[in-house]
Amino acid sequence: MSAIVVTGATGTVGRHVVVSLLEAGASVRALARHPPAGDEPDLLRRTRFSYTDPDTWTDAFAGAEALFVVRPPEVVDVARDLLPALDAARASGIRRVVFLSVLGAERNPLLPHRRVERWLETSGMASTSLRAANFMQNLAGVHAADIRDRDQLVVPAGDAAMSYVDARDVAEVAARCLLALAPTRGAWDVTGPEAITHHQVASALSHALARPIRYTRPSLARYWAHAHRTGMPAGLIAATSVLYTLARAGIGARVSDDVEELLGRPARDILRFAQDHRSTWTSTPSP
Repeated sequence: MSAIVVTGATGTVGRHVVVSLLEAGASVRALARHPPAGDEPDLLRRTRFSYTDPDTWTDAFAGAEALFVVRPPEVVDVARDLLPALDAARASGIRRVVFLSVLGAERNPLLPHRRVERWLETSGMASTSLRAANFMQNLAGVHAADIRDRDQLVVPAGDAAMSYVDARDVAEVAARCLLALAPTRGAWDVTGPEAITHHQVASALSHALARPIRYTRPSLARYWAHAHRTGMPAGLIAATSVLYTLARAGIGARVSDDVEELLGRPARDILRFAQDHRSTWTSTPSP
């Protein structure tokens, strides 16, 4: 059985892609810079991989039929630090690629994601770009401590609505595309069922946690100060500031029914996500 290769296999979406593919009975090669050790299912092989280390490419791609591509956040110069690895994947015989992109990438030619999309479109491989909305999982990661420890949601998005998506839905869509079970299409917009304000996000969290979570609606300057004070890395502060500033400007509220079309069910909504992840905001993390 030819393997399906998953980059970013320990990340927000990639780990769920691995699970979805294994549940479908596929042979999976899970790539990561530091693959975790431990027992593996018969159909799973973990392999060390870096886009910038050619010595890792042969083992990663040999004999594989399809590839899930995640751009690491630190990779900005994709022509230098990502596309050569994709060229090696093509040379190894991979003919189907699914790329995790971002919602609206087609409108911004300066985005690294769009540069990857354009390369894939002319690569000769069958490629699909998944243009994903903001991940709900950020609430359980980047913003978890504020919600858990301070009963606050602190993001500088004002009163604007924003498109969110559960990474589990993105992963299920990716798996269908990798298995060639989805209709042939160059790109899908992968979003939740509706654009929501952060007042609505706080309300869903309050309902799931049975305690009030307050959306503080900070200015950008107050957000920077708060994020710095609570130990968020500078690069992450900058990235999230751009994300929520765009939302505040009314950009990024687009929704689609592509998830429902591909999966045969509605996309998970914010309340379902909050209920499924309530332990994230009720348990003190281990030191």
